[in-house]
Amino acid sequence: MSALNENLKKAEAYLARFREKGVLNRINGENVPAASGATFESISPIDLKPIASVACGGGDDIDRAARAAKAAFAEWSALDGTKRRELLHAIADAIVARAEEIAFVESMDTGQSIRFMSKAALRGAENFRFFADRAPFARDGEALRAPNQLNVTSRSPIGPVGIITPWNTPFMLSTWKIAPALAAGCTVVHKPAEFSPLTASLLIEIAEGAGLPKGVWNLVNGFGEDAGKALTEHPAIKAIGFVGESRTGQMIMGQGAGTLKRVHFELGGKNPVIVFADSDLERAADAALFMIYSLNGERCTSSSRLLVEASIYDSFTAKVAEKASRIRIGHPLDPETVVGPLIHPEHEKKVLSYFDLARSEGATIAAGGTKYDGPGGGCYIVPTLFTNARNDMRIAQEEIFGPVLTAIPFKDEAEALSIANDTDYGLAGYVWTSDITRALRVSDALEAGMIWVNSENVRHLPTPFGGAKSSGLGRDGGDWSFDFYMETKNVAIATAPHAIPKLGG
Repeated sequence: MSALNENLKKAEAYLARFREKGVLNRINGENVPAASGATFESISPIDLKPIASVACGGGDDIDRAARAAKAAFAEWSALDGTKRRELLHAIADAIVARAEEIAFVESMDTGQSIRFMSKAALRGAENFRFFADRAPFARDGEALRAPNQLNVTSRSPIGPVGIITPWNTPFMLSTWKIAPALAAGCTVVHKPAEFSPLTASLLIEIAEGAGLPKGVWNLVNGFGEDAGKALTEHPAIKAIGFVGESRTGQMIMGQGAGTLKRVHFELGGKNPVIVFADSDLERAADAALFMIYSLNGERCTSSSRLLVEASIYDSFTAKVAEKASRIRIGHPLDPETVVGPLIHPEHEKKVLSYFDLARSEGATIAAGGTKYDGPGGGCYIVPTLFTNARNDMRIAQEEIFGPVLTAIPFKDEAEALSIANDTDYGLAGYVWTSDITRALRVSDALEAGMIWVNSENVRHLPTPFGGAKSSGLGRDGGDWSFDFYMETKNVAIATAPHAIPKLGG
């Protein structure tokens, strides 16, 4: 039996529960249908066939979940940090135990290659362990001295929070947002993306099976205009952590304004990878390809604009095109597959529309630029490279969010920076050069929240993750996550008598 056929058998076994029972909401420790009884279908992008019927939550379901989170908050927030650490490590252990199941379900639900999804569950467990170890110290602050005064700061969890996660790598990104919230002492209402809802139900099942008390974490499936809007407007929810499109972030900010909600946004990107002629060109090409064609190009930190020094532009883009043409497209459960089908026909239509746009704008399609007849007949697209592009073209300004790379030449460092910064986005940037002083200059001048020099996106969890401009607000990672999920309090204590102004006497 081939590896693909063996994986298909495993996947069907893991999906059987969803096909039979569907996906319900999880509120206060119970699996429940939507209050309205409404459902929607989750389809696989591989063959566009339904995988499961999913509860379609709305305002009533969000209200019930928010009330459960509010009721559970007092006890959970008062739990000693060492106890929360033990629970979060137990969740991580349980994730590892079911890592294969998570990977296979996510691969079938999203179209992402199993070679990448097999690591997503383990990264999710790592996220829980990282924040678990910080839970005992989450409340800690500083002692700040002034003349005749001692200031003592501390932190406390903000309350019930709403987490809205995207359809790309949904399992890992859910753990990235929810683990620090739980470590801080917050309770959670989670609304996953409607395009890929399956692993969210696995994750909360794993957490409660590991001992998480009921009501601490609640799950409501549904659409942004109903469940999402109700969550962002609910008065019991004190903050919203959101990963997704910049336009949706704008809507959430407006919806939360009435209750003065704190918001944390990880939004879109049109991230430049700047390649200078003196860099290790083979490594730079491999890194550029990895960051745009892995995960089907459906990642916020993808290096979707390739800025290349003019003297090497033709040879370098030819190298990239040749490598891109050899990328394996296929069924996501085939271990050899790199690029699988895009998430949904709606998204596929959007990505395909940029091929005609590139031609009309005068760019050259040096690789790809077509749909691919993949197994199952789903949403397959050939990895694509646009050359002879300018930064004022829509293909260089708009987030395509697929395996599509736009290559633009630059003549010198100043022009490279001008092009790189000439966008509404500012999430990430990548710089390739052997000149360390230039690397520092360029990194300092780039308008982005994260820069990698001579590297693809290699995450170190204690570092801040987030963007500038239209790419987001706030930072995740390390102690920065607790800044969002917690309130800071200062207590000022007089250490000696001081003159107090006398009024009325």
